[in-house]
Amino acid sequence: MPLSVPPERVEIQLGERSYPIWIGGDLLGDPSNYLALAAAATALIVTNTTVAPLYAATLRTALSGRFREVHVLELPDGEAHKDWKTLNLIFDALLSHGSDRKTVLFALGGGVVGDMTGFAAASYMRGVPFVQVPTTLLAQVDSSVGGKTAINHPLGKNMIGAFYQPQLVLCDLATLTTLPPRELSAGLAEVIKYGPIYDMQFLAWVEAHIDALVAREPAALAYAVKRSCEIKAAVVGQDERETGLRAILNFGHTFGHAIESGLGYGEWLHGEAVGCGMVMAAHLSERLGGIDAAFVQRLTTLIRRAGLPVVAPAFAAERYLELMRIDKKSEAGEIRFVVLDKPGSAIMRGAPDAMVREVLAQCCAA
Repeated sequence: MPLSVPPERVEIQLGERSYPIWIGGDLLGDPSNYLALAAAATALIVTNTTVAPLYAATLRTALSGRFREVHVLELPDGEAHKDWKTLNLIFDALLSHGSDRKTVLFALGGGVVGDMTGFAAASYMRGVPFVQVPTTLLAQVDSSVGGKTAINHPLGKNMIGAFYQPQLVLCDLATLTTLPPRELSAGLAEVIKYGPIYDMQFLAWVEAHIDALVAREPAALAYAVKRSCEIKAAVVGQDERETGLRAILNFGHTFGHAIESGLGYGEWLHGEAVGCGMVMAAHLSERLGGIDAAFVQRLTTLIRRAGLPVVAPAFAAERYLELMRIDKKSEAGEIRFVVLDKPGSAIMRGAPDAMVREVLAQCCAA
């Protein structure tokens, strides 16, 4: 479906690894958007069985004048397939087509496709170029930006991966018109996240426009994606490899990853788990003295209005703690949480297990 939204540019400033994020309507089918890429003989579009019928042919046509050969690989869809077996399908395709070090990979899909394609690009021949073409709201505002690539392990989410930056991110807002409502809500979790951790004015804007975002009004979506990318670009530009500041982008993720792992990958969408995880992290933040009960309720109400769950699955507290100790932010077995030290500001710190159990008792289904 055509979507007339003028393109806007956000820059990720990382020295020689800097790259643009383009945000607008009907971008992926425009051949001019790929002219700045280095010359190469071949390209591989990595997508999935859901997205391929919608957009693969359009992207392939747009790339056909830039590359002598453009191949398409369709992966199975879903978080449950973000694993070694599926990653090897990308390597199989690259090797079978005789791909060299200049071959460009295009990640056409959501966060799972983007993460796996980026990890494959970082690994194949020790690094080949890749481009993010995210087709979900979550991927456009978060996972496609900043160079985090990974696959899951049965014991932990995104535990095997690399930091590897794309050459370009192309956020075509027209792809959001075909997104299922549940996937749209999942993406709104990552939009909401940026307010309480970094920008209270943006949080107020999201509260005022949440109905427009749920209704997919183009102007609202365009601003939400742009501002989210600006905030993430500012954070990543200061801390590319998450040695400090960048960790605040994981607000709600320690609880959320435990939900995903505990239920089994794919039972809840990543954004659903993060949305609920933010409610849990807000309750922990209140107990630690960073915010008051009114702000917890404010954030919970917004997350609910976005169509996201606010009550966590009721598996045992010890299981939650076990899963959270495997989280990448844990240090020497101590669980580290991103919490709010005040509205609009986040820090990473530990919390007593007894306090975490209180949060779990309050937030989990009876």
